[in-house]
Amino acid sequence: MSSLHVEQRIKNLLRLGAQQNASDLHFAVGRHPTLRIDGKLIPLEQEAVLVPEDTKAFADFFMNSNTKEKFIADGEIDFSYNLEDKIRFRTNVFYQRGHVGIVMRIINTKIKSLDELSVPQLVYEFANFSQGLFLVTGPVGHGKSTTLAALIDYINHNKKQHILTIEDPVEYMYEQDLCIINQREIGQDSQNFPNALRAALREDSNVILIGEMRDHETIRTAITAAETGHLIFATLHTNDAAQTIDRIVDTFPSHQQNQIRSQLANVLLGVMSQRLIPHTNGGRIPAVEIMIKNHAVENLIREDKTYQIDTVIETSQKEGMISLDRSLAELLQAGDITLDHAMTYAKNRDYVRMLVGRGEQIQIEE
Repeated sequence: MSSLHVEQRIKNLLRLGAQQNASDLHFAVGRHPTLRIDGKLIPLEQEAVLVPEDTKAFADFFMNSNTKEKFIADGEIDFSYNLEDKIRFRTNVFYQRGHVGIVMRIINTKIKSLDELSVPQLVYEFANFSQGLFLVTGPVGHGKSTTLAALIDYINHNKKQHILTIEDPVEYMYEQDLCIINQREIGQDSQNFPNALRAALREDSNVILIGEMRDHETIRTAITAAETGHLIFATLHTNDAAQTIDRIVDTFPSHQQNQIRSQLANVLLGVMSQRLIPHTNGGRIPAVEIMIKNHAVENLIREDKTYQIDTVIETSQKEGMISLDRSLAELLQAGDITLDHAMTYAKNRDYVRMLVGRGEQIQIEE
């Protein structure tokens, strides 16, 4: 294929993905180009099945010489790609069975508010602290970055602060309003998360967004930053608040874990875990678990009793906390999601049944 033909083909596919409101595009050898729409993979059967020469040509089109060199050395690479300054993609290129594979996440140029995302407005309260650590967790592709972007944009339009983001790659692009916003991309602007985060402590930042806390060095530095007067937002690939705390502590050697529990108990503001559930009218809607640190939660973290946090969440609704199962039950009662989808994501199916008040009338194939 000529370079012009490759460019036309890939741009047409990317435009189509955006037009179809896809979240991701997959280019895999032996498959049609494929879109993920509302969580489901939809092959573009009108397009030819991809051969190794196709995916390699696509990757060559996206990457410059430096990116190619790193890709060849590491076997995979993340970067961002802008299509005509209109559509932005978070891109991962990788080898599989000797062939090149590509997955591209479409990033909306418009940053939505929490209301537009159907996330509880209470979450904005975490943006009003002067320091501390707030975590958004959940599986890959369930809107963590989008929720944090709403919080960063809220601060941007309501406070006069210096916001620093550390991402791999940079996703949402912010238009500076009241805030100064500096966005640093790993691999381009800094070598790694720990280096960039340590530097952030010397860059007069008020708010720091960490794209993902991947290792104990990043986690340690983030906790230190929260202790020293910074408001830290970050993501983790964990399922709920209790698991999030355990994951953080478990990244450290056993002899350091008591100290980390104590520090985390001091700086943690809250944890929100979310799942994007197919909406009955199309699209997806979040079900959320929200844990807000209170004295009970703080003590449970210090005493290594995180298994009791679920109970605190369930009994602290007046403080704004909500369990994932209760959130699912509310969405189900409102007719926003189906029973099957509620049961798919429920932690305790019997409890969800009880909350919706249907009891034994609901027949579920377990």
